Amino acid sequence: MSRERIYWLAWSLVAGVGPILLERIRQQFGNLETAWRVDADALLALDGVGEQSVNKIVAARDRIDPDQLFTKHAIANPHWWTRIDPDYPRLLGEIPSAPSVLYYRGQVSLAENRGEVPTVGIVGTRDPSDYGKRWARKISALLASKGFTIVSGLAQGIDTEAHTACLEAGGRTIAVVGTGLDIVYPSRNQALAAQIEREGLIVSEYTANTPPDRGHFPARNRIIAGLSRVTIVIEAPTRSGALITAHQANDFGRDVYVLPGSIDNPKAIGCLELLSRGAQPILGLDPLLELLATIPQLGTTEQLQLSFDRPSATGSHDTTATSAAPNVPGDLQPVWSHVSSDPTNFDEIVLKSQLPVASVSSMLIQLELLGLVTQLPGMRYQR
Repeated sequence: MSRERIYWLAWSLVAGVGPILLERIRQQFGNLETAWRVDADALLALDGVGEQSVNKIVAARDRIDPDQLFTKHAIANPHWWTRIDPDYPRLLGEIPSAPSVLYYRGQVSLAENRGEVPTVGIVGTRDPSDYGKRWARKISALLASKGFTIVSGLAQGIDTEAHTACLEAGGRTIAVVGTGLDIVYPSRNQALAAQIEREGLIVSEYTANTPPDRGHFPARNRIIAGLSRVTIVIEAPTRSGALITAHQANDFGRDVYVLPGSIDNPKAIGCLELLSRGAQPILGLDPLLELLATIPQLGTTEQLQLSFDRPSATGSHDTTATSAAPNVPGDLQPVWSHVSSDPTNFDEIVLKSQLPVASVSSMLIQLELLGLVTQLPGMRYQR
């Protein structure tokens, strides 16, 4: 075992050090074991890291013995990949916010991790119409029968329909959860989770015993998008986590396909907005297969990207910020105050706010849904 894995684990548990900052630390000092031992002055040399943040990082390091942590941690969390492990999922590793440590349970497919098996994310509302349920199942079953792996989030609604139809068709599915792997949420999906573990894979960036938290579920959506060559959105209201997944997929250079719905259906309005901004419509099962057949193989220079933009709260695409924004919920102010009209790096927001990475990610997603901030490529945010 590489000792570097020990330090990836240790660094992943230091509050305020997100994946982008951790990669800068690794590049600055050559490896994370060396970085663990550098003094405060060396950390201060990192661009964008202030004295207060360095003091908190040093204090957190002093409380952790990496070797003891690794031994104790492995009892409750026996299976995980770090970003340097050769088996870490290739597609996920390509995104700037890929989890430093990804926990898993179930049946690993190394061909899938290498990107040799096509993966498609299917997301949507937790309260779908009969139309949405029917098409989620039809699409998932079809793609499973054609050898695609279906990625979703184990939530009720569209996620459950996609996982279930895939398994019924004899396919393979990956569930990305927002809890520790020892906790199933919602609890009604206990049987489904057990079947996925037997026949597919369950992954999470959270350690064992991590309970459900509203901030975890929006944050995990980037993992769904990161694991998938294509993200399919099936019914999504205007302010929906599924829309955030679609925007993240677009930022990662992945394709987004959308099931058209009725303008009279509030659950379809988000899908119609995506279509108006350039997402690919799903016009039937055969046209969907034709679209998927155009996706280039991994390793080629050709990568299809969407060009749709996020709407602001007023429907305008102007991202110029004013000095203060109305109606910012009080619980979002600690993050809102550190986002300006100039692009701000995610890790800088984490360090300035002194909040956990998952909390900052959740607040930023909620601010996006409110139309108050825009995410730019490279995990940067702007009012």
